[in-house]
Order: sequence, then C-alpha cells, then structure tokens
Amino acid sequence: QLDLQESGGGSVQAGGSLRLSCQASGYSDSIYCMTWFRQAPGKRREGVATIYTVDGSTHYADSVKGRFTISRDNAKNTLYLEMNGLEPEDTALYYCATDLRGCGCTGWGCLRHYFKYRGQGTQVTVSS
Repeated sequence: QLDLQESGGGSVQAGGSLRLSCQASGYSDSIYCMTWFRQAPGKRREGVATIYTVDGSTHYADSVKGRFTISRDNAKNTLYLEMNGLEPEDTALYYCATDLRGCGCTGWGCLRHYFKYRGQGTQVTVSS
C-alpha cells in the first residue's frame, strides 16, 4: 500500500510563488515516475509536470513551462513542485500520483496517464 500526502498549498497574489510537497510512505517497491496534476472546479484534470525518477528527466505542460519546476528527493521519498509567476488560472487542487512496480507511461504520456495511486491534494488559490 502506498500513501501520498501533499502539502504547501495556500493563497497567494498573482506573481507569487509556492512550493508543493508530496510525501510518499508505506511502500517497499520502487517508484519510477511521478506526476503533478491539478483540477479546477468544473474543469478536467490537467497533468502539469512529470518526472522519471531513474534519470530525473522531466516534462511540463505548455501552460506551466518556464514557471514550474518538478523535482524529487529520492532519499526523502518526497516530490516537489516549485511554482513561480503564479497566475489566477493556476488556481486548482493540486495532487501527486504514481504507480508502483514500474511506470505505466513514458515521457509526455505521463501527463495524461491514470495512475493507480494519488493523494488527496492541496489547494492553490491565486488572486489577481
């Protein structure tokens, strides 16, 4: 069983920054890929950033490229999302997701993949 716990959300003004964390616990298998998703009320979920933990390769949605940075501290089993230049359009519930025993997607596909495990999410609200 895998537990994912997000933190770091909050309310900021446009142009501000936040750093989200996703702590993974309760598992023994390796995690090979992790993705940050977001979902705003009435909108479809959007994969914003994904990382392949083996080599650190990353992919970003066009909407966040150049503003968001995904990273993972493998020793701490923690995934991060550094968000800069926040815009009101970034307002959403952000959650992390992953699979165990392999990665069910590759590259850009991990921004659309439906992972087996996800956290409850942390709310990000950006005001203009």
